[in-house]
Amino acid sequence: MLMRRPERPLRPGSTLTERRIDTVSGGPVGIPDPERLVHLQFRRFAGCPVCHLHLRSVVRRHAEIEAAGIREVVVFHSSAEELLRHTADLPFAVVADPGKRLYAEFGVESAPRALLSPRAWGPIVGAVLSGAWEVLRGRERLPAAAQPGGRLGLPADFLIGSDSRVLAAKYGEHVNDQWPVDELLRLAASHRPADGRLPAG
Repeated sequence: MLMRRPERPLRPGSTLTERRIDTVSGGPVGIPDPERLVHLQFRRFAGCPVCHLHLRSVVRRHAEIEAAGIREVVVFHSSAEELLRHTADLPFAVVADPGKRLYAEFGVESAPRALLSPRAWGPIVGAVLSGAWEVLRGRERLPAAAQPGGRLGLPADFLIGSDSRVLAAKYGEHVNDQWPVDELLRLAASHRPADGRLPAG
């Protein structure tokens, strides 16, 4: 099912409704976080090779991300049961949104360009080859053959301040179009005052 982005997607300065969201580990996560920035990222389905490769880059630098005052929250449109098969070892909050309620609220869409954009082809091939090697070594699992939420999801990133305001936003144009860790850290630093306290928005 294709999802169209709202005519007025979230932008820097947009204010979010405070919420607590259940994670696949069972405990809720609050957005916003009163003590940290929140990096809310929307991925695709559990076991997506491109998503997996990107999240491994986040895992490798997770201590650095936390030291910068950022809390990671990652949303997938897979069930909690399916996500636990693929994300149990991730050191940050993972949210299951199989009904795509959060995707719709944040204006995160699905579109054929997720896979058809020439800019996505290289990363897709690389991620599939890397994922296949990890599966052969017994370190990863193949994604489920059926994906109720579809395979054409696009990524999105939001940096959220402690006052619920969106500080930065990115809607991906293809499957591998997201903030790398360096960009996330740069954005967080640009919104943090000289005294190191959290920004008001």
